[in-house]
Amino acid sequence: MDWRKILLVAIISSLSISSAIPASHQTVVVERSLNKLSQQQVQKLAAAITVKILSGGFLGSGILVHQDGHVYTVLTNAHVLRSSKPPYRIQTPDGQVYAASFPVEKLHVNSLPEDADLALLEFRSSKRKYQVAFLGSSSNLNIGNEVFAAGFPVDTQGFVDRGFSLKVGEISLVLDKALEGGYRIGYTNDIQKGMSGGPLLNRAGEVVAINGMHAEPLWGNPYVYQDGTEPDRDLRLEMERYSWGIPMEIYVHQRKGKG
Repeated sequence: MDWRKILLVAIISSLSISSAIPASHQTVVVERSLNKLSQQQVQKLAAAITVKILSGGFLGSGILVHQDGHVYTVLTNAHVLRSSKPPYRIQTPDGQVYAASFPVEKLHVNSLPEDADLALLEFRSSKRKYQVAFLGSSSNLNIGNEVFAAGFPVDTQGFVDRGFSLKVGEISLVLDKALEGGYRIGYTNDIQKGMSGGPLLNRAGEVVAINGMHAEPLWGNPYVYQDGTEPDRDLRLEMERYSWGIPMEIYVHQRKGKG
């Protein structure tokens, strides 16, 4: 038997004991590893790995990126957490709400580059098992590649999420150097408020970037490179038309660095 199939059997066996992951999501796990997924399959997988970040109310979206025993790590945007004060809570795809804390050094990465608009939370679940994301790389992205942005957009007043949403689009720009916050990946998907911190997935169901900045910002100038320089006028006008994400490699490399 092919080693990939042996691994997939093991994955399915571990997932089958969980009431939190429907059989449809288990099917996606198998097919994702062997073939490109349909849009419906990407949506099911995205829904299984995308969580809500809560404080006094809804703050934004997050991604289940790592599991260590009963402890799950959630990746989100730093600006999502800055919009309110602790304590934070995580609402998982099955509707359960868990107290969230910042990662412990011995178990997880407890810091990310200061110039990246990223933050980590963790929660503990001993009775329910959750799907974690398949982490990909933005280095393989090319202009025109289809991508899927997931998260929980909010209502017009900006306080109540309208439910899980998957926005379809394509890669429009990949910058040679990062903007402030680590943003480098531009795409046509219509990211809305509340979807910050959610995943950007490729057709294989891999998370290649983290949503964080929607098109046509209402205030400020987010189009400044980390070195303090700015794009020329024509490029900036083009950049304003797109949503922007932070490459997943920033988190992946940091986690590997911590062992």
